[in-house]
Amino acid sequence: MKNLMLVVCCLLLLNCEDKQSQQKNKPSNTDSTKIENQEAKKDTVVEDKRKYPVLNDENAMPFFQEYEKENKENKVRITTRFGTIDILLFEETKYHRANFIFLTKLGYFDNTQFYRVVNNFIIQAGNSDDPDISNKRNKIGHYLLPPDTKRGFKHHKGVISMPSSEIENAYKLASPFEFFIVQNDGGAHHLDGEYTIFGKVIAGLDVVDKIAAQETDTGEWPIHNIYINKVEIIK
Repeated sequence: MKNLMLVVCCLLLLNCEDKQSQQKNKPSNTDSTKIENQEAKKDTVVEDKRKYPVLNDENAMPFFQEYEKENKENKVRITTRFGTIDILLFEETKYHRANFIFLTKLGYFDNTQFYRVVNNFIIQAGNSDDPDISNKRNKIGHYLLPPDTKRGFKHHKGVISMPSSEIENAYKLASPFEFFIVQNDGGAHHLDGEYTIFGKVIAGLDVVDKIAAQETDTGEWPIHNIYINKVEIIK
């Protein structure tokens, strides 16, 4: 009899411990709420990473039409190992200004290069043979910008202009990722009316001259790579 009672007590004790263990391992309402909030936060973070569409020839101009209204910055600083170049972006060429500010805020230009240098003519930047730069472009999208050449601007020394796409096109549609700065003291006026001028150097023309003086290969690529360390918005 004593043995039977001992067995019953043990069973009851085990049953109570099992219930307590299950209760302990079961998420409380508070824990469930935390988990749901964490999942929601993850979704929000993913959403926040992309606040703009993948751009293409159909949606780029409508996008920049709205973007330029909310992003009025018009001065940027280009930092290189030769020094800094400060540029004022023109309000008149609003879509090209907005495009440059957009790419600057994304950090696109960081670690790109002055990949074409022609002394007494221009220095051209915004590209690289680094596959990371190509990946950046792919994430932003593939689009061209229409020319805006009737604002009365001339290719004087120090202006920043946008080259046409590598793709042959009769309308001089511009590559949005690249730009050139006129370095020649007399300007480059044979380019007037052909390419969109959208800004000018307001400090650092001596740096432009230093870059233009670098030795290049037969393809006008500098022998020693000239990186843009960063491009940032300034006041």
